[in-house]
Amino acid sequence: MTLSIFSGQAVQPAGVNRPAIRARSKHRELETTFADRSIRPIVFGIAKRRNGIMQAFLIALLSMVISTASLAADTLARARETGTVRLGFRLDAPPYSYKATNGEPSGYIVDLCREVVAGIKKAQDLPSLKIDYVEVSSATRLTALRDGKIDILCDPTSMTMSRRAMVDFSLPTFIDGAGVLHRANEVYRLEDLRGKKIGVLQGTTTEETLRTTLAQLGIQAQIVPMQAHPDGVRTLAEGKIDAYFADRGILNYHLLNSRNPTGMKLSDQYFTFETYALALPRGDDKLRLLVDATLAELYRTDRVKTIYARSFGTFPPDQFIRALFVINGVPK
Repeated sequence: MTLSIFSGQAVQPAGVNRPAIRARSKHRELETTFADRSIRPIVFGIAKRRNGIMQAFLIALLSMVISTASLAADTLARARETGTVRLGFRLDAPPYSYKATNGEPSGYIVDLCREVVAGIKKAQDLPSLKIDYVEVSSATRLTALRDGKIDILCDPTSMTMSRRAMVDFSLPTFIDGAGVLHRANEVYRLEDLRGKKIGVLQGTTTEETLRTTLAQLGIQAQIVPMQAHPDGVRTLAEGKIDAYFADRGILNYHLLNSRNPTGMKLSDQYFTFETYALALPRGDDKLRLLVDATLAELYRTDRVKTIYARSFGTFPPDQFIRALFVINGVPK
């Protein structure tokens, strides 16, 4: 349609059928209305079902979180009800956590856990509280804690961010580092292990570090996972592997107590620095505060020297351990 500049009246352009245009427009309008009305219930129905599924998922997830938090928060309540605290310990991690020749759990970190139980007795007024020792392995220790089979993990567990996604940790208990035990006159540097067989305890941060370091340096070597430290040291002594990686404190203990130490040597090099701590149930703030308070009191006093000397001999320890005691001797 156009406007005549002469008469000011609307003029229908030639060849345009106005009724036909109106009919087509009306038809399209009806089609759109029908489509909207037919699709809208389907779209709304799908959205409603999705919202319902999402709400159910969120409710289930929230219930799981609340349930897990409640279980973790009941550690001290469970100790009051049962009269026991379950300490997880290792058979093969001396001088930190192991079974002595008399069959009793022993080691520096086990002794620290006994002090923690004494602190629980005092704080909770539970003089008859007993200890239930539960054997764990390097592969099962963290899942045993997560699944509620133990209350406190008393072994040389390194504190890492990935592990904190599963469990909580106390104040640090020790500082050590990965080292290598090897046959004398064969290994002077890491590159000397090219093409060799290297043993390491499976499921440990040492294993992760060893694999990563060798890959970064382009060193091809055969890594042989071990189930226990004594197995690794014995396999090395028998000549079935060329070197064995573990925390230096553990390697030094096994070397000094080995029946056949001849021909084996502990490298002076530290490949990592590992910070040990007691692993605790995740989210149990009351237990963690009580554990930290006990450890801090030990570090502030001379009592920790007696505990340390029991496992490592004459005090004082090296500068790293002394710094750990000073830094973590948090005041009341």
